[in-house]
Amino acid sequence: MVSSSDRVHTETSHNMAQRSITSFFKKTPFTPMEIKSNGGSKVSHVNGDTSPISDEKDKPSERQQSNSIDNDGDSQDSLKPKNKAKRQRVISSSSESESPVKVKKEDLSDNDDSITLNKSVNKTYDSPKNKKAKIKKEIKSPSPKKGAKSLSRDEVKENSLKLKIVGSKEKDNIVKNTEHIDNIENESEEIQKVAENAYNPSKSKYHPIKDACWSKGDPVPYLALAKTLDLIEGTSARLKIIEILSNFYRSVMVLTSEDLLPCIYLCLNQLAPAYHSLELGIAETYLMKAIGQCTGRTLAQVKSAVQKCGDMGRVAEQARAAQKTMFAAPKLQIRKVFAALKEIAHMTGQASVNKKINKIQSLYVACRDCEARFLIRSLEGKLRIGLAEQSVLHALALAVATTPPGPNLQLDAAQHMSADKFKALVEQHVAVVRRTYCECPDWAELLHELLRGGVAALASRCSMRVGVPLRPMLAHPTRAVRDVLARFENEEFTCEYKYDGERAQIHVPAAPDDKPDFANAAIFSRNQENNTAKYPDVLSRLPTLLKEGVSSCVLDCEAVAFDAANGKLLPFQVLSSRKRACASAEDVRVPVCVFVFDLLYLNGAPLVGSTLAHRRKLLREHFRTQPGTWQFATSKDCSTIEEVQLFLEEAVKESCEGLMVKMLTGDNSKYDIARRSHNWLKLKKDYLEGVGDTVDAVIIGAYRGKGKRAGVYGGFLVACYDPESEQFQSLCKLGTGFSDEDLQALSDMLKEHIIDSPRNYYNYDSSHSADVWTSAAVVVEVRCADLSLSPAHRAAIARLHPHKGVSLRFPRFVRVREDKAAEQATTAAQVAQLYLAQDQIKNQVKQPDAAHEDDFY
Repeated sequence: MVSSSDRVHTETSHNMAQRSITSFFKKTPFTPMEIKSNGGSKVSHVNGDTSPISDEKDKPSERQQSNSIDNDGDSQDSLKPKNKAKRQRVISSSSESESPVKVKKEDLSDNDDSITLNKSVNKTYDSPKNKKAKIKKEIKSPSPKKGAKSLSRDEVKENSLKLKIVGSKEKDNIVKNTEHIDNIENESEEIQKVAENAYNPSKSKYHPIKDACWSKGDPVPYLALAKTLDLIEGTSARLKIIEILSNFYRSVMVLTSEDLLPCIYLCLNQLAPAYHSLELGIAETYLMKAIGQCTGRTLAQVKSAVQKCGDMGRVAEQARAAQKTMFAAPKLQIRKVFAALKEIAHMTGQASVNKKINKIQSLYVACRDCEARFLIRSLEGKLRIGLAEQSVLHALALAVATTPPGPNLQLDAAQHMSADKFKALVEQHVAVVRRTYCECPDWAELLHELLRGGVAALASRCSMRVGVPLRPMLAHPTRAVRDVLARFENEEFTCEYKYDGERAQIHVPAAPDDKPDFANAAIFSRNQENNTAKYPDVLSRLPTLLKEGVSSCVLDCEAVAFDAANGKLLPFQVLSSRKRACASAEDVRVPVCVFVFDLLYLNGAPLVGSTLAHRRKLLREHFRTQPGTWQFATSKDCSTIEEVQLFLEEAVKESCEGLMVKMLTGDNSKYDIARRSHNWLKLKKDYLEGVGDTVDAVIIGAYRGKGKRAGVYGGFLVACYDPESEQFQSLCKLGTGFSDEDLQALSDMLKEHIIDSPRNYYNYDSSHSADVWTSAAVVVEVRCADLSLSPAHRAAIARLHPHKGVSLRFPRFVRVREDKAAEQATTAAQVAQLYLAQDQIKNQVKQPDAAHEDDFY
């Protein structure tokens, strides 16, 4: 029997449970029951209403839009809800193979809202975000009436927004109706940009706006450049490299043209023109310290990782990827990275080291993805991705040909012409851009004029000027006097003494009163470095050189150490002991005589397009000579082998290296800027002793001396340079020709260039591993008996044999070439040419046509 208290307790519990159930159903949204329709579609039953279930809830804007459309058709598969707002009529598809939901609007009218839902049966749950990406809405616009007016700007914007939800066919129709929507200034804002980490300029049919990862007017992300360089590093085909870089430049030109200059400089790993002498010069230890401090590693750990990997950039990238940060740093922009690198380069003084490290750390912690790799490589001074300057010029020309700059924007000119016609256009653009850059190697001025007026006006607006050094014309070597006659047969040519000195390009600008401005005169090396401080004595004597009527000029000369007491020329080794900077002419300890042999510019007019005969005539008319200080290069116009032979012997007796043989008249006698030309041949006394030319090689390793050479390095591993792969390829082991003083000097010179392990861009055989590895900095001139193919060396590998390189037989040290940078050493292609030029090889192998072509160096 139940007591009253138990009954009360039971009723109370029952009431509480009933209230909980009621509360649950009030607070919990009702889920309609699902059944299958005849066609397999899901149908809901809610108070007698049956309608297909949509996998995605209507957004407020969609509900509002659907309620504003009136139904005018009947459907057997849908029922109208009682006492509720009128529903859209829905037709359920019976096909199980249909694609996900497709909405089709046949006509956009006030009384037409027939909508067909084609939905697959077997659907699994997707998040709204995933379903939104899968749904495709195809909207067919009503055909315009005849005589209709062109769309207004508001209509254009409305249609532009529709581009996000229409299919490709309808999208093309809208683009046509909007009349070149690409020219609308806010188009890039309406088109969804690519994610930065998905940026890919290597894709086919690249669109400079739609495939970019930034919008018009926005700063170019540094990650966009890093992604471009990463693709280039993984590509060996030169034409593909040019295409990738060109696509990136096209986007920069169209969206943010002001960032094109820093993009170019960062691709070349430069901060300014060479004659500004602005370099980063960050020591490896400082970079390792910055990486370690930012990632919680010790300096020893970073060093060990770099030694194993051989690439500090890769180590920095891996360390940054493993680091977790609480707050994300601001994303890097190209303009800010470039400005920071310039700021680091300008830092000097005792406290500059810590300032540089702090600045590097601020950049490094903000790196994403592969940015750290290329940031550190830029700070090192070498990208090492196989991107040469000529490739950058080619890519820029291709970008301008494909997407011409100007008010009438054309995104892809190749679509409007045949392949052959476009190829010819690109070749024309490449020739103009290269020639202009040779005459005016200033990227800021070249890009300014290129973006303003295009290629057509580039040559007239951007030409040679005083103060901007040219890359000099160079000569090809030849082994015998008979080769000279074979090259210049039936042509007028002249022979000049080849002096054993340093190339000097003297610039004298004009003052406002059309008088020469000697105060701002400058002297540049063959590397375009400013050597003005090295030759104060030469500058002080300039007024004695110029005759009346000369207001400005550019002279091509050779500075040679000179013994004034005996009136004799001294070897290059004496000149190399001259200080790199002298306070005044009185501080000079090694006097020089300047031998002038060419005139490139006179009184505001470039002369590089004139014949040598004309340039030489103007030179002798407008300039004086003074024995021991200013002299014209001794020359003689020859026509026979005997004349050339006798003149060569005279040059050798006068302490010269040999002869320079030059075309005198005709188009082939023009001054070819930055080219190693067959119109100039050099015939040195060494050639008659064996190999056709000495080789300028780079020291990449050293071997410790033994016996009497103990305490210094007794031998060296030297390499040539391959600009295409950006590798230093082993050429030979050099151990003869040195005096004790030479070995001591080289050992001292290499101390500051010692590194822990060989660079990843050193190509050598492990059998020649050095005792000590050095950075590629010191260039030496080497003479040899001949050249041979070798399985143990890598110079010019795959050019002559798939698995063998070229090595020097019986190499001998000649001198240190302080006037040359490592990248200006003898190239792999030149080594291959020297091998093929040997008499014993000439008779066996047909010479390739490329061996006789001139090219940029």
